[in-house]
Amino acid sequence: MSSLYEKESKFKPILKRILFCTIGACIIGFNIKSFVRTGGLFPGGFAGITLLIQRSLDTFLNIKISYTMIYIPLNLIPIYIGIKWLGRNFTIYSLYVIILSSIVVDLLPDIVLTYDILLIAIFGGIINGVAIWICLLVGASAGGTDFISIYFSEMKGKDAWNYILMGNVIVLTVAGILFGLDKAMYSIIFQFCTTQVIQNLFKQYRKHTLLIITNEPASVYGRIKTITHHDATLFMGVGMYQGSQRRMIYSVVGSDEVDAVLNAIKEVDPKAFVNVMKTEHLGGRFYRKPRI
Repeated sequence: MSSLYEKESKFKPILKRILFCTIGACIIGFNIKSFVRTGGLFPGGFAGITLLIQRSLDTFLNIKISYTMIYIPLNLIPIYIGIKWLGRNFTIYSLYVIILSSIVVDLLPDIVLTYDILLIAIFGGIINGVAIWICLLVGASAGGTDFISIYFSEMKGKDAWNYILMGNVIVLTVAGILFGLDKAMYSIIFQFCTTQVIQNLFKQYRKHTLLIITNEPASVYGRIKTITHHDATLFMGVGMYQGSQRRMIYSVVGSDEVDAVLNAIKEVDPKAFVNVMKTEHLGGRFYRKPRI
């Protein structure tokens, strides 16, 4: 019985990852066929480049190539980055998303939900962001620039989503010159909505700095260490109002861990004063949860 239970416990996380990746990939493919293609948009990233190449070949050379034949080869370099730096399992599940979403785009018939291009740009971008978030939740990505963004977040300590957005603007400018600036501008709205959804829903790669003035530094540090596995630094100071000695703990934690840490601090020292600041860039050693 115990061995059977252990096998089930091992398979449950795998099945969950496959299920979430399947849902995310299908939503991505559906979104391209129902929103992106209907509005004539270019969603940025490698998907946008793929659609730009497809449309250019069809319009100017009368050559039709499937989405899969372009999108998968474009992802070879990001896949290499994933294997080398981001982990084998992460890359394998991401490759599954890349292949499945491409097949869905090629096999699914065009589905028109609305012809209002502003609604397409906003809701298409939101749906795209949710689909990518679903994949990120279980340690996978939608491919392309997601690999690059995560690489910079993990290896360089930088939040690269906004830089990816700026790179997409350049790609979309080319698309605008070829197929109309109105399409490019609506595509920018689409990509902006996608980026904002990811940034607000997925916080694992963002960092926050905590400055904690407390009379229970050992207990507070113990909670930080237990919850986040991050270290902290203790500073001694003087409160200017009363002239009494104060102890301040400095620590950097993941944005997804902030609420748990704040609740733990309140438990051990209800009078603690905590300042939480967003960390834009981080250098040096920083504990990162192992990928599985």
